[in-house]
Amino acid sequence: MSGTTPQGSAGTRRPDGATLVVALILAAIAVVIWRDAARLPQAGGYAGVGPADVPRWIAGGLGGLSLWSVIEAFRSGKTDREAQNVGPILWIVGGLAAQLALLTTAGFSIATGLLFAATAAAFGKRNLALTVPVGIAFALVVYLLFAGLLKLSLPAGPLEDLVWGLFRGHNGGTPA
Repeated sequence: MSGTTPQGSAGTRRPDGATLVVALILAAIAVVIWRDAARLPQAGGYAGVGPADVPRWIAGGLGGLSLWSVIEAFRSGKTDREAQNVGPILWIVGGLAAQLALLTTAGFSIATGLLFAATAAAFGKRNLALTVPVGIAFALVVYLLFAGLLKLSLPAGPLEDLVWGLFRGHNGGTPA
């Protein structure tokens, strides 16, 4: 039992500070969501559920997670953690930055395909010649579903314009 705290000795364990910080962040987000939900009109539409109910449920869930984190911080005490591997985090953050930068110029499919490839690289799939086209294809399918079937507006780029042009040639109209 070297290096561990005996279970019976009360007061010798210190709470886990990182877990307490996470609990504080969760509580702050819950309070912000709850306050924003309080500003929404509560008409109580069908079955008495109004637009403020779901944000309140989310805030309540976050508050519960915050409380659970506090309890766990004191119950488990300070624990040793593995060293962080920064490489995968940089791949994902870089993919998000590329998506944000390219969304309005390259369009949803290309920008999101690059995010897909960067996330795959973060998980160890570094063959960008395969993951970029696969990501773009998946994102194009998502774009077509959202823009064509659901009539939601997503940023279109040259690829989306090309696909809509192909559809237009067959049926004479644009889905979005």
